[in-house]
Amino acid sequence: MGDTLYLNDTIYDYLVNHSVREDDILKELRQETAKLSSSLMQITPVQGQFMGLLAEILGAKKALEIGVFTGYSGICVARALPENGQLIACDINEEWTELAQMYWQKAGVRDKIELRLAPALDTLDTLIADGQNDSVDFAFIDADKQNQGHYYEKVLTLLRPGGVVIVDNVLWDGKVAAKEITNPSTLAIHQLNQRIFADERVSMSMLPLGDGIIVARKR
Repeated sequence: MGDTLYLNDTIYDYLVNHSVREDDILKELRQETAKLSSSLMQITPVQGQFMGLLAEILGAKKALEIGVFTGYSGICVARALPENGQLIACDINEEWTELAQMYWQKAGVRDKIELRLAPALDTLDTLIADGQNDSVDFAFIDADKQNQGHYYEKVLTLLRPGGVVIVDNVLWDGKVAAKEITNPSTLAIHQLNQRIFADERVSMSMLPLGDGIIVARKR
């Protein structure tokens, strides 16, 4: 069983009821997102609050998000930034990001978020070419899994020493622990997990939060 507490429904409800400070706007967005066929892509309130807390602890002023979906994580992170803070949000889906922008406005963080509707690799290359290396305080990677490794390397270039990146879905519903992996997305996640574990450029920890996350701090 290991040393992680098994979270049955009763314990999880206790955890949520005694830790999650989800306001009406975030709750409304989560309920709106639940109507979508792709709703399983939504992060949990526990994870969103954890990300906001990390950004706050870091004193983050500049953040980067690879994969916006409907904007829940963007609100959590942007709220932790100062008034002059900036979150660069990368996605390619106009439908999802229209919903995100509506809720960013409702949450009062729209002015902090710069949406880049383009392939994230192109956006990251542009930021690097513009000389923004070592300037990002906090980053979140939660997009197409086969490109996760490429996102990680470019984000690490943009991250300042002491900055933190969170990689989502690293446990992938347990599929990464299979003896033989043939699915391309699962294989890409497993390979990135191995790479980060061996990466001496960062300090890291893998946590069983949501679908599993890696928290890595650039040395």
